[in-house]
Amino acid sequence: MKIGVVGCGMVGSTAAFAMVMRGVGREIVLVDYSAERAAAEADDIFHAVPFAHPMQVSAGTYNDLEGCRVVVIAAGVGQKPGETRLQLLERNAAVFASIVPQILKAAPTAILLVATNPVDVMTHITAKIATREKADPARVIGSGTTLDTARFRTLLGSAVGVDPQHVHAYVIGEHGDSEVLSWSTVTIAGVSLEEFCKLRKVTLNDEARANIDHRVRRAAYHIIQGKGATYYGIGSALSRIVDVILHDQRAILTVCSATPDVQGIKDITLSLPRLVGGDGVLATAPQSLSLLEQQQLRASAEVLEAAIHSICN
Repeated sequence: MKIGVVGCGMVGSTAAFAMVMRGVGREIVLVDYSAERAAAEADDIFHAVPFAHPMQVSAGTYNDLEGCRVVVIAAGVGQKPGETRLQLLERNAAVFASIVPQILKAAPTAILLVATNPVDVMTHITAKIATREKADPARVIGSGTTLDTARFRTLLGSAVGVDPQHVHAYVIGEHGDSEVLSWSTVTIAGVSLEEFCKLRKVTLNDEARANIDHRVRRAAYHIIQGKGATYYGIGSALSRIVDVILHDQRAILTVCSATPDVQGIKDITLSLPRLVGGDGVLATAPQSLSLLEQQQLRASAEVLEAAIHSICN
């Protein structure tokens, strides 16, 4: 099972490293604007194989993406301290106009997994490019709020004393400032968050919830301020998504993909709990959101609608 990674900055190379550590796939090809950077990252990651899982890791060109089942797109310029994800839009849209057709020419049937920020808009743009190139836009997905969901579950699990893998909670909407933590749908051990807290005698008041919301929503800004970029969390998230696709695991992930209607906003790309398998997004799970969360999700969709229209019209 062959995987391509286009863009060998911290996100792309960390995703490739995470896949080696998890044993995802059998071959990874790294492609970058700087062939020297791609070769160096490939060598460094390949040297970790004896400590992990059997795998071939090499650098290549777009032509070497032929036969890939999944291509991770992590190319583009990085987010600067204090810069919102949406401010990245124009710069990264120009990058994608160049690279996506080359990827599709070499690997027309691959699932394209977009990681570049602002990921919702970049995924939307990638799907539009795929349509123009006569490729299937349904095979384009974005990492979306997969990482935000992991952050939410981690902090919530810590607050209530439960392994976060057993906390069912989702962050939906934009991967960014307007994202929505869907508190009303949180369940643990099959019961609501409120009921679980009562059973365990755990206090999770409005102040505690606001703190978790702030730490999830502002996590990227905090990390970027401290070390310049985020990559471990998103690299691991990308590895997980690729694993789900390669093995048709039918997992529920908050990836972003084109959606006909979200709270009255048409033709939008954002994150919702999706059933993901070998062909990408197979279905979208309906959400029983509170009225406030419905309003927040619509507001998030409106933010993305404005950004999409600013670049696509």
